Amino acid sequence: MEKSWAELTPEEKRQERFRRWLEPDVKFASPQAEQGYKARVTRFIKAISLEEPDRVPVMLPEGFFPAFYAGGNLNKVMYDYGQMKRAWLKFLREFDLDCFDAPGLVLPGRAMEKADVKVLVWPGHGLPEDTDTYQFVEGEYMKPDEYDRLIQDPSDFWLRTFLPRTVGVLEPLKTLPQITPMVSIPVFYFVQYGRPEIQQALQALMDVGQEAMRWQQAVTECGREIREAGYPPIWGGISQAPFDMIGDVLRGTQGVMLDMYRQPEKLIEAMESLVPIAVEEAVASSDATGYPIVVLPLHKGDDTFMSDKQYEKFYWPTFRKLLMGMINEGVVPMMFAEGSYNRRLEVIKDLPRGSAVWWFDRTDMALAKKILGGHACIAGNVPNSLLYTSTPQAVKEYCRQLIEDCGKGGGYILTVGVAVNRGNPENLRAMMAAAKEYGVYS
Repeated sequence: MEKSWAELTPEEKRQERFRRWLEPDVKFASPQAEQGYKARVTRFIKAISLEEPDRVPVMLPEGFFPAFYAGGNLNKVMYDYGQMKRAWLKFLREFDLDCFDAPGLVLPGRAMEKADVKVLVWPGHGLPEDTDTYQFVEGEYMKPDEYDRLIQDPSDFWLRTFLPRTVGVLEPLKTLPQITPMVSIPVFYFVQYGRPEIQQALQALMDVGQEAMRWQQAVTECGREIREAGYPPIWGGISQAPFDMIGDVLRGTQGVMLDMYRQPEKLIEAMESLVPIAVEEAVASSDATGYPIVVLPLHKGDDTFMSDKQYEKFYWPTFRKLLMGMINEGVVPMMFAEGSYNRRLEVIKDLPRGSAVWWFDRTDMALAKKILGGHACIAGNVPNSLLYTSTPQAVKEYCRQLIEDCGKGGGYILTVGVAVNRGNPENLRAMMAAAKEYGVYS
């Protein structure tokens, strides 16, 4: 009798997600494309599972590079979805790749303008038009005395407090009553939506949604063509550590640092309340896309931001609960550990073997291999400065040394510390050439 999903072990669930990744519902462009797709996915699955694939897999750091490579820039592809799609497919055709994601991080500029998004500035909207990235506008979007409201009802806090402060067209929602009224006569709740300012906000939200749907359709079409050509995506969702959810988005760096000293219990309680929500969201994104990997950019956990004791008190406990929630559902968390994690390596080893990927930025990769090798797959850390300013020969040599330090026995993915948005395309090609020349397993 076949087991239900709930009866499967975490390892069995992960293997099922790997199978879905390996056997997608895709009409491949040719038998060769299907063969190439399966070979590429198998390469990553073996690396994640701490086995030796045919060679070291590569995640090229394309970032927004395709936009500039095609003769445009980030501003143009944010506002012209057809140009976005053409740029990504041009890059696909002209580079040798192990994986390639649809341009889901090229945000829809027109939709964000219509919504009056306040937490980001982007090329042509707060930044010079030829800028090659976004910039987050950090602020105290949750006040220090509002922890209880977040803890008691995160969804209500998001709708009536956070969104009105960060999305201009939704400011009227701050006047709504609590969204979970404990009354049996719903008409008392419905009447609020008859107010003109609330109806205007909801109509604006629908208009923004229509624009966002046009963007999503272009991204989806691009992703389908990428897969049909034989190239798998590497991630099926994105999440954050609970500390970063509060420190990046809600309280800001200054606010969260003060809270660590002034109200540590409330900070920890709030992070605990966010864990089940984040687990559900991560699992749902993997279910929806069919891809097992969820990427988690880590911003405030590096060696220089907080002490070891603070990391072990404030950052790791709730983060580990989030990771274990994902792992128990077969999802593979890929932690993009920005900055240096040299002092964190022994702590972060505390996850089941072969269940996660640690993608390092400035961490000592030889040390990471020594501590995590045979326990967790590691990825990284070609400097983007090298790709921006150096030669293909220098890039190949750096990659050769990384493969020598980290590739033995499998469990290593060659990639960068930070995505590259501009630069010499030959340096990207040199990364792939290095893997093919130096990363082959006998």
